[in-house]
Amino acid sequence: MSLYYRPDKGVLGDMIPFYDNGVFKPFYLRNYRGNRDAAHQDSWVMLSTTDHVHFTEHDTKIVGGTGSVIKVDGLYHMFFCTFQVNPERNYINHAISTDLDVWTEIPEDRFRSDDQIYAPVHWRDPFVFWVEEEQCWWMIFAAQKKGPTTRRACVGLCKSDDLHHWRYCEPLYAPMNAQCAFECPDLFRMGDWYYLAFSSYADRFQTLYRKSRSLYGPWVTPEIDTFDTRAFYAAKTGTDGIHRYVYGWNPTREDNEHHFDPLGYDGKDCNTWDWGGNLIVHELWQDETGDLFVKPLDTVLEAVGKKTELFALPLTGDWTMDGEKASVETPYGYAALLLNRLEGTDRLSFDVEVKEGTAAVGVGIHVDEEFSVGYYIHIDFYRRRMEFKTGVRMTEKGGQMFPYEVELERPLPTATGNRFHVDIIASDTILEAYVDHRVVLGTRMFDIEGGCFGIYAEEGEASFTNIQVFRENDGKICE
Repeated sequence: MSLYYRPDKGVLGDMIPFYDNGVFKPFYLRNYRGNRDAAHQDSWVMLSTTDHVHFTEHDTKIVGGTGSVIKVDGLYHMFFCTFQVNPERNYINHAISTDLDVWTEIPEDRFRSDDQIYAPVHWRDPFVFWVEEEQCWWMIFAAQKKGPTTRRACVGLCKSDDLHHWRYCEPLYAPMNAQCAFECPDLFRMGDWYYLAFSSYADRFQTLYRKSRSLYGPWVTPEIDTFDTRAFYAAKTGTDGIHRYVYGWNPTREDNEHHFDPLGYDGKDCNTWDWGGNLIVHELWQDETGDLFVKPLDTVLEAVGKKTELFALPLTGDWTMDGEKASVETPYGYAALLLNRLEGTDRLSFDVEVKEGTAAVGVGIHVDEEFSVGYYIHIDFYRRRMEFKTGVRMTEKGGQMFPYEVELERPLPTATGNRFHVDIIASDTILEAYVDHRVVLGTRMFDIEGGCFGIYAEEGEASFTNIQVFRENDGKICE
């Protein structure tokens, strides 16, 4: 059973975070793919959770695309989008509820693009919030601004005094650099900074963010402007007033909805990403410059918190072992240390310190006893990045791999120096690798099971301390 939530017979899509009366109640788009029948229909679904590990489902019966939920004077308001085929149009819709259970749509509040500022097709994913400075409601949404090229993606803006009638305004953010719509926009404040998050599916396929001292911009691009990899999409944030979390989905690679999977390949690791998958939640934190970083949730670490006796077997290199510490000097080579076998949902945690000039350190997941077949998180200090490698690249069959040097990567922040912490969580087919409580690399591992954890160093000196392997706690993994 995966640590990361996925609905039975379906997949979890775009998240709509919401917090109410001491309980996190994030909504999501449920998609049943090929399992639709009278009892299984796509819809908005509300989850209830206090720990982001255990969840209860509540079907809303609302059918449509992403939006937002707010509570005003005891009444809940849902804004969502629907799609018309002929002619092709998107609409923004409004529904209300007194209990988050039964929702009543308000047909007369349904509206579409003005076809003057905004193009008629891309008009979706409304996010509504109160702006004290203007004493009115703002709605931002995914849109395309009209213009001379197809690079017209923007975060649109409408304003309202009553949540029923909306005025069209110039876009909140329109860099005119991407041929898509900036999906699932989210706007929030932490300290003295405002943050605008949105997802792009052209040029870059990730959730991005910008920051500003003012709600009106200018919106500045930070050093690392993403929260996770390509395998973390449509992310939006939610807060309990103390912590802020970013919710996204890790996609499957099992549906081939884009008809782009490699011919003659009988595995899944090289397949294209699908729409929808499992829920991933990271905690956000802010540094002194206003940049945002992610770290694992304490409750997730606790759910995989049953410590097991450490096993360590040097394979290559001259390792010095002392309890939970392993050090190696390998200035001109590669040194590998085999660790515990994976059993289900597992976590590897350690601190590492490297000597200046060291080329790389890394982690093996599901690796065999020859340290060949498996998956690898490669921390490259020369290129300042964390890279994901599948096992086929490490063997003599590497030429059969798709013709790219990098499968997935994450930049290392400037603040990440020669000493940092690593948490690796492997649960079912999902891998989440956190470095320095700043960056995470999320992905999938379909083709290789079993095997062991491992650590390695390349062309330098490295000292790994507090090496610990954890299993899932009984009763902690969501059912």
